[in-house]
Amino acid sequence: MARDPKADAGGGASAVAERYRTGRVLKLAIVAALGGFLFGFDSAVVNGAKQAIEDKFNLVNDDIWFFSAIGLVVSVALLGSAVGAWFAGPLANKYGRRRVMVIAAALFLVAAFGQGFPFGVYDLVLWRFVGGAGIGVASVIAPMYIAEVAPAALRGRLGSLQQLAIVTGIFTSALTNYVLLNAAGGESANAPLWGLEAWQWMFLVMVIPAVVYGGLALRIPESPRYLVSIGKDEEAAEILGSIIEGDQHGTVAEIKQTLAGEHKPRFRDLRGAALGLHPIVWIGIGLSVFQQFVGINVIFYYSNTIWSSVGLGESEAFLITLITNTTNVVVTFVAIALVDKIGRKPLLLIGSVGMAVSLAAMAVIFATGPTCTQAILGTVSGCDQASEIGEIYLPGIAGPAAVVFANLYVVFFGVAWGPVVWVLLGEMFPNRLRAAALGVAAAAQWIANFIVSETFPTLAERGLGFAYGIYTVMAVLSFFFVVKFIKETKGKSLESMTG
Repeated sequence: MARDPKADAGGGASAVAERYRTGRVLKLAIVAALGGFLFGFDSAVVNGAKQAIEDKFNLVNDDIWFFSAIGLVVSVALLGSAVGAWFAGPLANKYGRRRVMVIAAALFLVAAFGQGFPFGVYDLVLWRFVGGAGIGVASVIAPMYIAEVAPAALRGRLGSLQQLAIVTGIFTSALTNYVLLNAAGGESANAPLWGLEAWQWMFLVMVIPAVVYGGLALRIPESPRYLVSIGKDEEAAEILGSIIEGDQHGTVAEIKQTLAGEHKPRFRDLRGAALGLHPIVWIGIGLSVFQQFVGINVIFYYSNTIWSSVGLGESEAFLITLITNTTNVVVTFVAIALVDKIGRKPLLLIGSVGMAVSLAAMAVIFATGPTCTQAILGTVSGCDQASEIGEIYLPGIAGPAAVVFANLYVVFFGVAWGPVVWVLLGEMFPNRLRAAALGVAAAAQWIANFIVSETFPTLAERGLGFAYGIYTVMAVLSFFFVVKFIKETKGKSLESMTG
């Protein structure tokens, strides 16, 4: 089906009207976004397996190097993600976008088996790192490929498919964790199930989407902008012809013009006068860091622990996590509907305000909640015999209110900072910088994610109210960052991005 969108006058630069084949472009974007599904699944699946792994390998109070053992099992994937993201750009420039998708699929496949059949905690950490490398590669290659094949009028919506795939992966991991836990009796993920323990199946499920992703990546065409960069103009024009109607050779000439006189992209091209880097690279890094410093992945990595710590049983905690992830998926559809209509910058500002209010409410609820004492242990709902003295519980309306505000927080993140950051990272950099700059920005995102995930248990020991107070401050700062530094990119062609 061909569509003829109007040039967008509100994007700050007129976009050339294009006649594009919606179905064809959508299929290509969906395949690329499958990496995001695996990204979400592998990053969040440990939420359901965390307690079982801790019990299986007796990791209570154990340390590995300078980290708590269970904290490293959870967060080492994020270090792998930073490494994968760092190298994804150069690999994409050397071997092409499609081949790098296959590399990501292979990393996910190996990690699924490794995490499902670990010999001990040390090789489990290794396999978590390998899976993280796959996440990092996917986090770079999917938005890059989608931005490079999407017409300007559709790029925001198609770029948002990356976030939809991520949250669908997170939701699927929560759903399969919940189903597998209940299939094993509903009490513990250490319980036997089909010849293994339930937590092992939680990781092994990832084999299926990894194989599907790798197979489909082999069937899609290469990015036309990559093909132009290596001198395959006719092949690029042919692929463009399957996506848009009209003068494909004119588009190829425009792409060549943005690359004219340029050597192969490399990290040194990112250097600039702003503290050693090009200003647009710092803006990309800032977007990535704020996306993580607002604490969103605390919800996805530690939510079972959080809800268990305020008196809920394991099955109830799993169910609330599933509800939160369902919310995340639903609001991403809202983001897809809005991103090309009202623009990237307004959505980010709305998200920052909504997150700040929701996080502040959670901080107050957790900071003012009463704690379990010897006198009430076992006699008050939320303070059962398994509770520790001094552990917070949420009586009366406080418990439901905490769940409501947690989900409102996810709503504002999911409609704005979740998808829009990926859209901007895929489109905001000039052609000559895109692969390397996106890799650096994504690596910064995963390092920030690691910092948040690794520090949360320590912050939580000082109080959940204290932890969410810090995330509230970050949400407020993100608003002013967007006001000052983010330029609207709605409706602009990639070739018009000059940084």
